[in-house]
Amino acid sequence: MYIGLDLGTSGLKGVLIDDAQRVVAEASAPLTVQRPHEGWSEQSPADWIAAAEVVMEALAANGLSAVRGIGLSGHMHGATLLDASDEVLRPCILWNDTRSHEEAAELDGDPLFRRVTGNIVFPGFTAPKLVWVQRHEPRLWERVAKVLLPKDYLRLWLTGEHVAEMSDAAGTSWLDTGKRDWSEDCLTATGLSRGQMPRLVEGSAVSGRLRDGLASRWGLPKGVVVAGGGGDNAASGVGVGVVRAGDAFVSLGTSGVLFAANDGYQPAPETAVHTFCHALPETWHQMGVILAATDALNWYAGLVGETAAKLTGGLGALQAPGKGVFLPYLGGERTPLNDAAIRGAFLGLEHATDRAAGTRAVLEGVAFAIRDSRDALAATGTKLERLLAVGGGSRSDYWLSAIATALDIPVQVPVAGDFGGAFGAARLGMMAASGAGAEIATLPQIARVVEPDRSLTGAFDAGHARYRAAQTAIRALAH
Repeated sequence: MYIGLDLGTSGLKGVLIDDAQRVVAEASAPLTVQRPHEGWSEQSPADWIAAAEVVMEALAANGLSAVRGIGLSGHMHGATLLDASDEVLRPCILWNDTRSHEEAAELDGDPLFRRVTGNIVFPGFTAPKLVWVQRHEPRLWERVAKVLLPKDYLRLWLTGEHVAEMSDAAGTSWLDTGKRDWSEDCLTATGLSRGQMPRLVEGSAVSGRLRDGLASRWGLPKGVVVAGGGGDNAASGVGVGVVRAGDAFVSLGTSGVLFAANDGYQPAPETAVHTFCHALPETWHQMGVILAATDALNWYAGLVGETAAKLTGGLGALQAPGKGVFLPYLGGERTPLNDAAIRGAFLGLEHATDRAAGTRAVLEGVAFAIRDSRDALAATGTKLERLLAVGGGSRSDYWLSAIATALDIPVQVPVAGDFGGAFGAARLGMMAASGAGAEIATLPQIARVVEPDRSLTGAFDAGHARYRAAQTAIRALAH
């Protein structure tokens, strides 16, 4: 058997799978975020350990004597700072903490970072947070001996080893993403050295072995390997089988992610596409991120006093986009705009715009935002040959039809099941223990395929052109 642990912002989840990759058991423990000041977002690493103990104790009820490998997944970009005796110096500064926006802009202004890392330096990334600590917490800064990403602090507790893997490290602004190694130049530019970084392994490789004391406590055999694992999106990619060039998934969660696997490194930071190492050797991935997907639908549902499920459930067959245009930029936008100031809008409202027309406009707006991400990926040479849909929004057939038609690609919907970060982490644990590779990261069974409505292709192309025109106009107002 194999265990996958996924450290999420709101909770830690664990799954236990057998050698046929069937989920035998799962467990979770909640986590909270502390926001001591505006724009700050922090967690105590001690809370992650406590949550992992709860999850492992629950999984142990199933008997863990057959476990051979453990994989780790977690939220990316967090700055966990340790002193020379591995004591945590301050709460972890999380991915959605924006305090270091000035430092991020300064680093991004240095051409070195985009050239070496292949990405914009976003405020949520790790490097600008360390520059912020240097400036605002100088005494603490002097004591920083190691910087770990969140899941890698769990690894330190499990194995006693300071190790990171490529997919998570690619989100720090310190990794040479093409060479898959720390960049001495980027580290020096932020006042750090290689000695303060963990050593690097591939996600499917062995990073260490479970400490004997923990193994005996939970009933695992001695010497269970712990895999490198992956950042949350890369681990989800492994979980859903998107590990080969041409394969992609669209995740319709609170935010929206268009994730594509690549067999080469093809960065284009100016598009605000994330180009990261995948959790498997010699593989990369690209992501377009839109900040409000189901978030936009839930906002509209609250506005009109109805549930999202009722609003989408009564829409019937796909229709041509109407005159109403919705821009889903409720809290700014990431890909392709990289614009924190832009805000959402309804345009083209008329007497005929009723609640259903408003719902369709919201779903179309998110579909067009995903098309913008697809176009940004295409500009780097990435082609989508197969697209899977995951996340809560994939329950809406109308939404999937709109996405399939806007992107002109069939959308495949997996059978019900959890193919997220914990399952992907368990697969990576299986690879590390058995020596297997990408071949075991198979695609899930497909429940149904939503085809593009080719009779509406022209109407959706015209709708997207109106959306882009509205985007230009609203962006001018926002600045």
